[in-house]
Amino acid sequence: MSSLHSQSCGCRVVAFIDGQNLFMAAKEAFGYTYPNYDVQKLARAICDQQGWILAETRFYTGVPPKENDPFRHAFWAGKLRHMGRTMIVVFTRPLRYSLVEVRLPDGSVKQVSKAREKGIDIRIALDMVRAARERRGDILLVFSQDQDLTEAVEEVKIISASSKANIRVASAYPSGPAPCNDRGIDKTDWIRIDKKLYDSCIDPTDYRAADTPLFPPKP
Repeated sequence: MSSLHSQSCGCRVVAFIDGQNLFMAAKEAFGYTYPNYDVQKLARAICDQQGWILAETRFYTGVPPKENDPFRHAFWAGKLRHMGRTMIVVFTRPLRYSLVEVRLPDGSVKQVSKAREKGIDIRIALDMVRAARERRGDILLVFSQDQDLTEAVEEVKIISASSKANIRVASAYPSGPAPCNDRGIDKTDWIRIDKKLYDSCIDPTDYRAADTPLFPPKP
C-alpha cells in the first residue's frame, strides 16, 4: 500500500462497489451477517489513506423481488434510497431464483430455491471501461474480488496505454485474521481493508421495517 500511495497522491478516483461481493467478503473476514457498510465512508476512508481524491462513487447490487423476500426487499429499498440522497450512483438488478439440489445430513436430497445475481459484473465492467475512455478518473477503485472483472481491467490498461492517460485499477476487499479469500482482482493493485478501517465505516442507520428481526435466517 505504501508504494501505491507514493506513486498516486492527488489522483482522482472513481469507486465501483459490488455490494454483494463486498458483503460476502466482510462476512467471511469479520463475521458480519448483513450489509452494514457505508460505501461512501469506506471509499473516502481508503482515498484518504492513499492520498487520493474521491470523484465519484458507484454502487451495484442484486435485490430480491418483494414477492420472494419482502424483508430484504424493504431493507435494500431503504438503504438504496439513502445512497441516492448522498449522490451515489446506484445500479440494481432483480435477483433470479432457481431450484438446486442440496444433500442433507441424513443423506437425503432436497430441492431448495437459490437466488442468483445476473448482470451485475457485466454492468461494472462496462462502466469501468466507459470511465476509462471518458477519463473520469486517474484510478478506478473496485470493491470486489470477482475475477470475472479481469478482462475489464485488461481493457482499461489498453485504453490507458493508447491514450497515455496512466489510468490504474485497484481492488479493495475486507481481509481478516481468519482463513479467507485474500486475493484481489488479478492485474490490479490490491488494497486490504482491515477490521479497524471497516468498522469506522459501518452504517448506523436501521433500514428495517418496524418490529422485524435483523436479517432473519432463510427458511
